[in-house]
Amino acid sequence: MHHKTILLVEDNPDDEALTLRALDKSKISNEIVIVRDGVEALDYLFGAGAHAGRDTLLQPRLILLDLKLPKLDGLEVLKRLRADPRTALLPVTILTTSSEERDVAASYRLGANSYVRKPVNFDAFIEAVRHLCLYWLTLNTAPPASR
Repeated sequence: MHHKTILLVEDNPDDEALTLRALDKSKISNEIVIVRDGVEALDYLFGAGAHAGRDTLLQPRLILLDLKLPKLDGLEVLKRLRADPRTALLPVTILTTSSEERDVAASYRLGANSYVRKPVNFDAFIEAVRHLCLYWLTLNTAPPASR
């Protein structure tokens, strides 16, 4: 079963605060789980490490994944998510400052559902987050839960 939690995978405190503010300004009231590196993201999703015992049947409805992360980068996180049947279908939006063509191509090749470059302008960022969440949390039909 998917509840409407958003998993934010972001190591930069300023970008985290900006994203949370954009969600708040967009009136997105879903639970937000924040993890700050790639290893913690996988631990959360697979119920390991500090998240051991978490009910992994309750997966996030949307993962907002940065690419430049400590311990394990976003592309490696994405690769591991897509390789496991329990997380293979989870919606993943890459939310990053990178506009490198190779990052965009690699993200899609590894199974990202969308790639959004973080706008520099805050109002544009709020709009981007609002549209993302409207689509993924309201309009889109979530994939069935995988066991």
